Amino acid sequence: MVLAVLATPTARSGAYSRHARRKLTGYILRERYNRVHMTDSSFDVLIIGGGVVGLAVALEITRRFPRQKLVLVEKENRVAAHQSGHNSGVIHSGVYYKPGSLKAKLCVSGAAAMVQFCREHQIPHNVCGKVIVAVNNEELAGLEELRRRGEANGLTGLRMIAPEELRDVEPHAKGIRALVVPSTGTTDYALVCQKYAELITANGGTILTNAPATAIKRFSGEIAVETPRGAFSTKSLVNCAGLHSDRISRLAGDEPGVTIVPFRGEYYDLVPERASLVRALIYPVPDPQFPFLGVHFTRRISGKVDAGPNAVLALAREGYRHSDVNLRDLAASLAFGGFWRMARRHWRNGLGEWHRSLSKAAFVRALQAMLPEITGRDLVPGGSGVRAQALKPDGALVDDFQFVPSGKVLHVLNVPSPAATASLMIGKTIVDTAAASLGLG
Repeated sequence: MVLAVLATPTARSGAYSRHARRKLTGYILRERYNRVHMTDSSFDVLIIGGGVVGLAVALEITRRFPRQKLVLVEKENRVAAHQSGHNSGVIHSGVYYKPGSLKAKLCVSGAAAMVQFCREHQIPHNVCGKVIVAVNNEELAGLEELRRRGEANGLTGLRMIAPEELRDVEPHAKGIRALVVPSTGTTDYALVCQKYAELITANGGTILTNAPATAIKRFSGEIAVETPRGAFSTKSLVNCAGLHSDRISRLAGDEPGVTIVPFRGEYYDLVPERASLVRALIYPVPDPQFPFLGVHFTRRISGKVDAGPNAVLALAREGYRHSDVNLRDLAASLAFGGFWRMARRHWRNGLGEWHRSLSKAAFVRALQAMLPEITGRDLVPGGSGVRAQALKPDGALVDDFQFVPSGKVLHVLNVPSPAATASLMIGKTIVDTAAASLGLG
């Protein structure tokens, strides 16, 4: 009908206003787009997000359901551009997590799977173990709780050691007691992600970079996803957008029930001539009310030793520096009532983290509690990462992994550390639990 209107002499002679013609022309283009372009590329499964979790889900689907036509769209020009490529590379053991939680189950099995994957594909890794150090009597109960959790989660080889034994494990560390966790290791998750991507492609999957999802439309029997690289129709959708997972959920017409609040973790590096102060990994006893592990020492797979991270509110969801400010992201955090409820609950921790962020001397003092020989001269600025932390409206920090189905859409809304460690098992679990609802098979 619109084509007929534009074809009339009145329309051709200019009786329609320029504004009206623009509206009608736009309508036609949209209709053509919806009828033709939306169906140019059809897939059985579309995954949004090329981090370690999105890739792991894609890998599991292409392995288990090779006939499913799969595409993964990533907004950056490479996979693992954010959280997955900005972490310390630790293969976590599962000692921290509440028994029975998804984190506990998937971390323990995921760590074993990650080590096996690295061996199979010649990815550098090292199961070096770590020590968690109590520096005063007040931390002993927390250290004992970690031992209890670790044993409940199925870890073997855990042992409490006295200061003399601690010096045998980490000669420069100091504490009144320590827990040895032998199954902890390190790898390079950027390399892991690259290998995931290679295997997905080899299995027939498609990975598109520079392809942020800009619109999602749900129809009966299909879902349309628009990107700058084209529009795609899919039978099912998995949202693994990490730092933007809540926004993608809303874009798909769902209310996620959480808001992603970004926290930046900042590292220092030990200068090479002082790297010998740390053999493997030295961690503090964490605050059980705060979902961060405290500043610690990590000998990376490259041999470089990191010190950190702290945990401060980032002023952008991809804010790796103090100067990175995104007004939309900041406004979203500050306008969310749950943020202020969380801030009232954890303001003391937050002030301490900001103090360490702004004061190198304060950062050094926190490290000296475990490694007294460290001085400011031993540290140079290192990298940083941003953690996507899901926050509830009541201010509670979502502690466990959170996967939320909605028809033929699955939203992966909270997968912070140990997501990289557990990624293979997260992918398997998502496919196990969602295969029927997503129409796989």
